[in-house]
Amino acid sequence: MFIRRIHHIRHSISPQRTHGAVRRLLALLSAIAMTATVAACGQANTTNATGTDGTTKVTFMLSWAPDTNHIGVYVAKNKGYFKQAGLDVDIVAVAQAGAEQAVNNGQADFALSNLTNVGVYAVKGAKIKQVMQVQQKPSAIWCALASNTSITRPKDLDGKTFATFGSSESDAVVRRMIQTDGGKGEFDKVTVGTSTFQTLSSGKADFGGFYATWEGVQASMYGPKLNCFTEPDYGVPGNADTIGIITNDKTISTNPTLVRKFVQAAKKGYEYAYSHPNDAASILVKEAPDANLKPAFVKRSMKTIVDGNYWGDPAKIKDGSFTFGTNDVKGAQEYFDFLAKEDAYTDSHGTVVHNAPKARDLATDEFLK
Repeated sequence: MFIRRIHHIRHSISPQRTHGAVRRLLALLSAIAMTATVAACGQANTTNATGTDGTTKVTFMLSWAPDTNHIGVYVAKNKGYFKQAGLDVDIVAVAQAGAEQAVNNGQADFALSNLTNVGVYAVKGAKIKQVMQVQQKPSAIWCALASNTSITRPKDLDGKTFATFGSSESDAVVRRMIQTDGGKGEFDKVTVGTSTFQTLSSGKADFGGFYATWEGVQASMYGPKLNCFTEPDYGVPGNADTIGIITNDKTISTNPTLVRKFVQAAKKGYEYAYSHPNDAASILVKEAPDANLKPAFVKRSMKTIVDGNYWGDPAKIKDGSFTFGTNDVKGAQEYFDFLAKEDAYTDSHGTVVHNAPKARDLATDEFLK
């Protein structure tokens, strides 16, 4: 079982305590819970209430603690884009069983997720779909402490200890990177307690997984210094981090107007954040006070996103040759096929599924224009 981009603990977390390890732990728990419930629960019959001001009440669920992946939704709310669309959006903490299951069951109208997660849940019986993709290229990084001079390239990870939560996906990715660099792809593993950073610093593990736009920024600003490798440079195909907004199939079929309004307003929020990163960072800090985010940290995260063109090429967005929010089904499918070959998919009964989910059936761009 695995979930890309793992859910954060729901209480307040400062950037110094944020780490991919916690995301992986909660995702693993979510996947376990889902195995027993998603197929049975199905999609709830929900009707969106209308407020006294005539707006339609909508619930958007975080996929972990507030961060720059969610920033466009916070901007859209702060700037009044949702209200202009006739929506009263409530941004809520991630459910215990995960945002994907909450959307599948109708407990939330929309949530942040990614096509990799949607594929995992679809194999287990969920009926959810991604309706806008924000991130257009992978941000996962696999790192050792810079002070560990025995690791200078993925091949050096052979025989070392991986700080993990037992994710089949992570194992497949690390193995492929090592083998592409000329190694055997053999490594030991240790289960992370709370912090991958702490696990590496204590010497209990030699390397672990992080994300360039968040933990990578954290390490750069606050330490510890890292030596990192990226997936595409070492043989992992496709786009693993297709982060975007999801809803369930029933909402799409019964209330497409609601989906279009939400997507259009959220898209406007993300586009504003991409063009005005510092202002958007200030909005996130203001709108999510319980997250205890430091303004300088959030601004640096947004700078990393903008400088790295993580949300798309600004020039192509400006000239209209690329529509912001387009789903990368080709890149997602390449990654899905890779995971299927590694036997990383299981159904709701825990049985290995050898056929990869079809990305084209799990995403739609119809609400972007």
